[in-house]
Amino acid sequence: MLGLEEEDTSVAAARGWALAALRAAGIDTADIDVRRLLAATLEVSAAHLLARPELRLSAEEAQLFAARIQRRLAREPVSRILGRQQFYGRSFAVSPATLDPRPDSEALIEAALEIVGLEGWTGAPLRILDIGTGTGCLLLTLLAELPQAHGVGSDLSPAALAVARDNATTLGLEGRVTWCAGDLLENVEGDFHMVLCNPPYLRSAEIAMLEPEVSRFDPRLALDGGADGLQIFRRLSARISGVIGRGWILLEVGAGQAEAVADLLRQAPAIGSAADVRFYTDVSGRRRCVAARTRN
Repeated sequence: MLGLEEEDTSVAAARGWALAALRAAGIDTADIDVRRLLAATLEVSAAHLLARPELRLSAEEAQLFAARIQRRLAREPVSRILGRQQFYGRSFAVSPATLDPRPDSEALIEAALEIVGLEGWTGAPLRILDIGTGTGCLLLTLLAELPQAHGVGSDLSPAALAVARDNATTLGLEGRVTWCAGDLLENVEGDFHMVLCNPPYLRSAEIAMLEPEVSRFDPRLALDGGADGLQIFRRLSARISGVIGRGWILLEVGAGQAEAVADLLRQAPAIGSAADVRFYTDVSGRRRCVAARTRN
C-alpha cells in the first residue's frame, strides 16, 4: 500500500511516495520508472500526468501502482512489469523467454538501413534472416521500415517464438514473416540478402556480476556466450555461407569485442580477409555492430 488513504491519493502524492522509495533503494532511473508505471496504471500518457498532478487514483489503481512499485524495488525491470518495451519507436511484448530490447541494439537497425541504401536495395524484395530473434524486434522493425522485404526469424526457444509471432500480428506484419525453431541455422533454408544476429556475447563468469535487472530477469540462454563470450560468433561465422549469397551479415557485439568478431568473419569462407567490414556505434558511442559483406 502507499501509506496514504487510497480514496484520496493524488497523482502528485503517489509519485512522491514512489520516487522516495525507489531513490532510497538506489535505483538511478527512479523518475523515468515512476512516470512509466504511473501512466500505465492510469492508462494515460506521461504528459497527461505532468499536466494533471491533482488527479486522484481509485483504491484499485492505488493498490495496483503500489504492487508495481514493490516489483520494481525487487529490481524487476519496468518492461517486465508492464510486459512491453519500446524499440525504434514501436512497442514490443516481452516475456521471461525473451531478451529485453535495448536502445544499444538499434545500432543494428541503423546499420542495416544504411547498407540497404548503399546497395541500392531500397524498395527491393529483400529476404532478411534474424538468428536468435527473441521478441522479433530487429526483424520486425526492418520489415516495418522496408515494406517490400520479407523475413525469417529463428530461435532455439519456442516460447520466444510465440512472443515474436504475437508481435508480428500486433504490428500487422504476420504476412511477411515466417518463424523457425532451431539452433542458429538449423532448419533455415534459402539465400538471404541480409543476416542479423544479436547473439549471447557475455562471458559466462560475468553474468552473476551484472545488475539484477539483467542477471535475474533476462534469460541466461540469451546472455551466455561461453568462457570468452565469442562462442556463438565462431559457430555462426563458420556456417554463414549456407544461407547467404552476395549480401551482408550484421552482428551485435559486446564491449571490446568488435575487432575479435571482425577477425572471425574475415576467416569465414563466405567473407575472406579482404572483405568490406564496417563498425557501427551505439547510443553511448561504443562499437556495437560489426557488418561484413559476403562474397558468394
